[in-house]
Amino acid sequence: MFYEPKKSNHGLPKNPFNSLVLPRPIGWITSLDAKDVINLAPYSFFNAVCYRPPTVMFAAGTGPSPGDGGDWSKDTRRNIEETGEFVCNIATWDTREQLNQTSASVSSDVDEMALAGLTPEPSQMVKAPRVAQAPVHLECRYIKSMEIPHWDEPDQYFVVFGEVVGVHVHDDMITADGLIDIAKMRPIGRLGYNDYTVVNPDTIFTMERPE
Repeated sequence: MFYEPKKSNHGLPKNPFNSLVLPRPIGWITSLDAKDVINLAPYSFFNAVCYRPPTVMFAAGTGPSPGDGGDWSKDTRRNIEETGEFVCNIATWDTREQLNQTSASVSSDVDEMALAGLTPEPSQMVKAPRVAQAPVHLECRYIKSMEIPHWDEPDQYFVVFGEVVGVHVHDDMITADGLIDIAKMRPIGRLGYNDYTVVNPDTIFTMERPE
């Protein structure tokens, strides 16, 4: 099969692109608006960018939603650009249901953390709170947003970059050898359609890099 994305001539019931670049890590982003209302939303167009300084990115769309005419993607970006900070909480198997709840489109005055029954926890370097139930938190200072060229207005996306200025890891996620116990953490990733995957002891393997 070959198709041109702009023509959508793949002949399939759903766009296959989201099922081809995977699994994608999920950035569960916390931000605050000017009134200190918590916004919490998941982003599967998310990843680490570099080590020094440690930097992460996520892509936020600008699609319509009910309520005030915005959506949680737009609210997140606006909050970050106005306050200059955010927190990335790592989503895991144990928090999968709450993560899914925070993907709902609600008006900007709704506290998504409270809506999902999650507990806010103070951060050290930024004002935006962390999700207490997540085992890892990356406190970030906003670097910049970059608009991605788009075909039509509904396709408009911005990539948001943040420098990681503080890292929290639950102590029970660190092994006796001082390594992160990824198998115990069980982070989840986004696949295509409504599908997800999870990292567990059965899916981890090791390969040494060649000299």
